[in-house]
Amino acid sequence: MSTLATMPKHGNEVSTKRNTSSLPSFSSWVDNLIEGGMGTGFLSNFNTGMTLPAVNIKENADEFFLEIAVPGMKKSDFNIDVDNKVLSISSETREEQEHKEENYTRREFGYSSFKRTFTLPDTIESDKISAQYKEGILTVHLPKKEEAKDKPAKRITIS
Repeated sequence: MSTLATMPKHGNEVSTKRNTSSLPSFSSWVDNLIEGGMGTGFLSNFNTGMTLPAVNIKENADEFFLEIAVPGMKKSDFNIDVDNKVLSISSETREEQEHKEENYTRREFGYSSFKRTFTLPDTIESDKISAQYKEGILTVHLPKKEEAKDKPAKRITIS
């Protein structure tokens, strides 16, 4: 016999149970799977196709840059739109393969998509936004308006 330690969902108490059988019943296995968080996380991500890609946002005096990690894609896979100060970056890809031989046919297909949206500040020149895709990183360049750029310090003379 073995002793199992179980943690409740909120992690405050530890209890021990004696395992009296060598294999758990199917229903207890499913209950443990769902109660342990695996069930809800697994089911919520089951048909999403792709998780949201990681994004870095960089800023300097003249511009912002968004760097989005999306390896294995092509430039043509992306849609980038600006509408009412909202920048939307999305992708949808589908792939089908079919392999036929004398006794069987194997057909595989895949689908993935994502959409990220960003509310742009008033300081962005939306007409000058540009993007580049290189080595799995989509970089979106967001230039600032001239009046929003940091100006060097200026000495004021007293008259």
